Amino acid sequence: MILAEINDELSVARTNKKDFLNKLDEIIPWEEFIKIIKPSYYKGEHGNKPYPLELMLRIYILQNVYNLADMAIMNEIIDSRAFSDFCCVNSPKEIPDGDTIGRFRSILTSNGLQEKIFMELL
Repeated sequence: MILAEINDELSVARTNKKDFLNKLDEIIPWEEFIKIIKPSYYKGEHGNKPYPLELMLRIYILQNVYNLADMAIMNEIIDSRAFSDFCCVNSPKEIPDGDTIGRFRSILTSNGLQEKIFMELL
């Protein structure tokens, strides 16, 4: 088997994780969640430009579904094709660091948005 054939087989292969994340992506009302969070999200008026809100939300969902710490979710997105596809990132440069992920979670917690988001799913 040549390398091109292996790559073709790998690109066609689907994992349980990827299938699960595709289903999750379909059922989450992303636009509704973004509307709930946007008023509390960092506007970027001072300092660094904020990461896209949908990216941060996708990371937050993964973090909760897989019960991962801030640095662990960052590393999983870098290492796992299924996670990076779910987050719609193509490069490690697009992924926020663990501190940024923690600050996003803190924004949700301090504004009571975690409960609002997860109540939408029920």
